[in-house]
Amino acid sequence: MNVMIEENAAHPRLPALLTAYHLATEAEKGAAVSGPAELPAARRAEAEDPVTAFAADTVLLATAPETGEALGCLVLKAGTVPEVKRVWVEPEARGRGLAGALMGEALRRAAAAGAPAVRLTVWEWREGPLALYRKLGFEPADSWDDRPGLLCLEKRLAPGDRVALLAPDDVHKHADGLAALLVDAVDGGASVGFLAPLEPAEAVAWWEGTAGTRDVWAAFGPDGAVTGAVTLLRTATANGRHRGEIARLLVHRSARGRALGRRLLAAAEAHAAATGLTLLVLDTQTDSPAERLYRGAGWTPVGTVPEYAADPAGTLRATTLYYKRLA
Repeated sequence: MNVMIEENAAHPRLPALLTAYHLATEAEKGAAVSGPAELPAARRAEAEDPVTAFAADTVLLATAPETGEALGCLVLKAGTVPEVKRVWVEPEARGRGLAGALMGEALRRAAAAGAPAVRLTVWEWREGPLALYRKLGFEPADSWDDRPGLLCLEKRLAPGDRVALLAPDDVHKHADGLAALLVDAVDGGASVGFLAPLEPAEAVAWWEGTAGTRDVWAAFGPDGAVTGAVTLLRTATANGRHRGEIARLLVHRSARGRALGRRLLAAAEAHAAATGLTLLVLDTQTDSPAERLYRGAGWTPVGTVPEYAADPAGTLRATTLYYKRLA
């Protein structure tokens, strides 16, 4: 099934999804209630105001891209070892991989944040979810919740990539690795301002030229290799100093699937907000995989410009413009 995983605790359908989850759980425990008003107070408050209840946590939704309809949800509770909670998929949408997609995104985010493991609890009679968790590598763990029939599971995570804001000297120090990342992007068909083939020396020169002119973040794998990067260019004009532009968000093809793009983008957004910027803009090739990332991260499309820029092969492609307001 074509589905988009997005983070949105304020989605208008989330209260209904959480209510359905709690009603089903109460019924399975033999304590069925007739409606939302009879749920235990903590569960009722959570469903009525998820933004407040999960203010410190990550709320993921599985939505149909065509309609925006939310078909499932998952909450990743914050902590040194984050915990998966409230996994729910609407009955009519089950059997299509939505729960697996939600779990996969939760695991990617936890790994990208450097968590050593992810844990969860599941009722022993929930055979379908239990089979999924075992398939994903969750194993029995020492109990932290001794309610009868509740199983505690944990999945250990491999060390994640390290994301760091680079000082100008660091950009020079890692110019070769950053250049290899840029060459990989162009070789892979990404429209990032260069035509193929991009010579390594030209890529090095571009990165050397960014030192001190824009903010640069790089991701480093466990072996120290550069696996991703993003830059933030600040507006210099007096009437635009509240604004910045995200550019050159790159993830090496060998490092994809680890939520690095989302993590790099989040690092740049957080730094921009912390240093006084209130608005960010960017552009990306229309219908490229990057569009899904930006939309899922809360960016708003403004419009599309036809034949805006050439792809690495020289073919003119449309570009979509995006913006995001920062708190």
